[in-house]
Amino acid sequence: VLTSLCLHEPLFGPGAAFGFTLRSCRISGNKAICSPSKKLKEVPTDIPPTVESIDLSNNKILKLQEGNFIDFPYLTNLDLKQNKITKIGKGTFSRLFSLKTLNLNNNTLENLDDGVFDGLSNLTELRISTNRIETVAPDAFRSLTNLEIFVFSFNQLRTSKQIGLIIKHMPHLTQLHLHHNHIQTFNSSDLTNKPTGITLLDISGNPIKLFQITTNVFPNLTNLNVGNPPMTVAMIWDVPDKAMLAKVDTLDVSRVTMGGSAKMWDLLSTFNTSLVTLTINSMHYNLRTLINKSCSIPTVSTLKLGQNNLFYISSSLFEICTNVTEIVLSKCGIKRIADESFRPVLRLRTLRLDRNKLQTVPSAISNLRSLNKLDLSNNSIESLGCNDFANLTLLQYLSLPWNKITTLSACVFQHLPKLRVLQLQGNSLSNISNAFTTHLPNLNLLRLNQNSLTTLENGTFRGLPSLQHLFLYQNRINNNIDRKIFQTFQDLVNLQNLTLANNHINYRRFTPMKHPPFMNLSKLNYLNLQSQHRRGKSKLPSNFLQGLTNLSTLILRNMQLTGIPEEFFIHMPNLDSLDLNSNDLMDISPNLFSPIPNITKLRISDINLRSLDFLTEANLTKLKFLQARKNAFPVISEEIIRSMPSLRYIDLEFSSFICDCDSADFIKWIKKSNQTQVFNAYNFKCYYPSNQKNKMLLDLNVQSCMIDIGFICFTFTTCVNLLFLVASLTYHFMRFQLAYAYYIFLAWLYDRKNKSSQAPSQYDAFVSYNVHDEAWVYRELVPRLEKQQGWKLCLHHRDFEPGRPIVDNITDAIYGSRKTLCVISRRYLQSEWCSREMQVAR
Repeated sequence: VLTSLCLHEPLFGPGAAFGFTLRSCRISGNKAICSPSKKLKEVPTDIPPTVESIDLSNNKILKLQEGNFIDFPYLTNLDLKQNKITKIGKGTFSRLFSLKTLNLNNNTLENLDDGVFDGLSNLTELRISTNRIETVAPDAFRSLTNLEIFVFSFNQLRTSKQIGLIIKHMPHLTQLHLHHNHIQTFNSSDLTNKPTGITLLDISGNPIKLFQITTNVFPNLTNLNVGNPPMTVAMIWDVPDKAMLAKVDTLDVSRVTMGGSAKMWDLLSTFNTSLVTLTINSMHYNLRTLINKSCSIPTVSTLKLGQNNLFYISSSLFEICTNVTEIVLSKCGIKRIADESFRPVLRLRTLRLDRNKLQTVPSAISNLRSLNKLDLSNNSIESLGCNDFANLTLLQYLSLPWNKITTLSACVFQHLPKLRVLQLQGNSLSNISNAFTTHLPNLNLLRLNQNSLTTLENGTFRGLPSLQHLFLYQNRINNNIDRKIFQTFQDLVNLQNLTLANNHINYRRFTPMKHPPFMNLSKLNYLNLQSQHRRGKSKLPSNFLQGLTNLSTLILRNMQLTGIPEEFFIHMPNLDSLDLNSNDLMDISPNLFSPIPNITKLRISDINLRSLDFLTEANLTKLKFLQARKNAFPVISEEIIRSMPSLRYIDLEFSSFICDCDSADFIKWIKKSNQTQVFNAYNFKCYYPSNQKNKMLLDLNVQSCMIDIGFICFTFTTCVNLLFLVASLTYHFMRFQLAYAYYIFLAWLYDRKNKSSQAPSQYDAFVSYNVHDEAWVYRELVPRLEKQQGWKLCLHHRDFEPGRPIVDNITDAIYGSRKTLCVISRRYLQSEWCSREMQVAR
């Protein structure tokens, strides 16, 4: 047995899954996510060096120093936002040669010293917004020679000269974000004396009094934002040579004041040949005049007019905006729109009227025959009429969420044959009648979630043959979901995504249904049924999911299921992800997973599981992700781990672990292996026995539990070698003595056995001689003793019984004779058998 043990594989050898755990982080793909729930105060030291991304956001790290990021040769992304970092030590990032993006937003940095970013020569994106940075050393950014995006917003820069000290080290910079600093003067001559590659400049939210471009610093600038100053300060616009901003096509001057509309026109005329998108939110001028001036620029196609107090859109507001294709009127307080308001903008393709106070769909939109996208979300619309969307035959996107719509009539969408996206979530819909039985052949996505639907009639979606995504969660769809209601899904033959979460669906039996609800949905790959709000426990019919042959993701979380039939998954061989969290299953049959051997993600948390032993027979060899937290199983055995050879991530947090030798293999696996990540294992607590309760599982001393197979093998082989050595020496030096002792012992036994019943001697003497002396014995000894003295002698060749062992013949001859005569010669003394005869005779 010991020999066979020595030949076996070591614990969790080839073919097993290997585990590891980190104290403060978890690994997802090639990304280390260091949990904000622990509120780390320093950079963890156990992050694997092979990660490509590290997320340390939302913690309480106070400072960064050299040594925090030493060995990360593949790291390309580092996220340190929302900490409390006050200082970055020199050399902190000096070993991060592969880093591409660095995020230091939302910290408490006040200054940046020389060389603080040394080593980041390959960095392309740096974000340091929402700090308190007021001073920047001249060479703080000297290593950032490949930086393309620089975000330095919500800090305390005050002059354009400070900006110049920063960007002089960034020859490849394309985006410069400096919004919400304290810059009052922006002068191009303070920045640099040569052209830059900057295409986007955002200096919005600054109290700029003078904007001056006198040198050709921005020959490639296409996007300029100088809007939203923090106070009402008249800005001086000084751009004598319009050619210096000749490529700007996107401009934001929201809330900017310039001492009169004439000066604002001077500003806009700077971009008279290039401007495409103009944002003028929250303006203090005569908005009609400003719109007219804007629309007089022949290249302008997008007008963003949000947060202006319009209330009423007159018929003349956009009368010269014939070239505009997009208008945004969000958060303007609009209550009414004149019927002819949009007649001049015949080319309009996008209209946003969201977050206003409209109570009906404005009839003005019926003039927009080219409209492609219409947003009416977050208004107070209560009903939709049959002609509300008349003439919008090219409309593809219609957004109506968060209104007060209660019903949909059959004719509402009759004029929208090309509609692809329809959003109706967050209303008060209780009846959708026949709204989707015809008219919408190209609809791809339909949102009806967060309404008050209780029933769906058969054929409700008959007119949606192209629908791929249907959202019905957070309604009140009840239990009448078999033959009568769920037949409605049979028409959605192209459906890929169906969400029915948070409704009132409930079954009481496993009995197969006559009309399974998803029979024709062979293309469905995502089904969400979680959180059905009905009292009492629930079951699902055994053929409930029949027809879903391509389903890859199934969510049955929090349905109060008490069991699942073994044949439940037989209709979905391609299932990849299964969520059974928060049910009352307690025990799971391994046969349940037989039809779905390709599953890679399994969630079985909080289902009162008493054991994971079902995994040993479930054949889930492709399982990579297992979440089984908040259960009642005390032990994870070696067999369970071996049953999941592809496992990469396992979450067993808040389980009822037993802290004794039964957990020794599991603890060893966590500490010494490196393939499977065991999430938060350092915080696993003991529940049993009572003297170990609330102690940490990984603190348990399991050395006494371990069978040291190596030591056992060493001891065994040592003993075997010693025994062989002793036996060899004994045979070489004492083989005759041992043989003599053996025959003495046999003689003693024989004598003891026959002592009381010994018969008179058969012979007078037994003659013991060597075969070489046989001639002398027969010529001299035998004649004298037998013929002359009349003795009866016992001789080997004459009196031994043929076929008997020679030892027995010798013993019987000696004990059957009164005397033993030994013929002593040199050969006799050298003979082994003669020596034995003499010893027995003694």
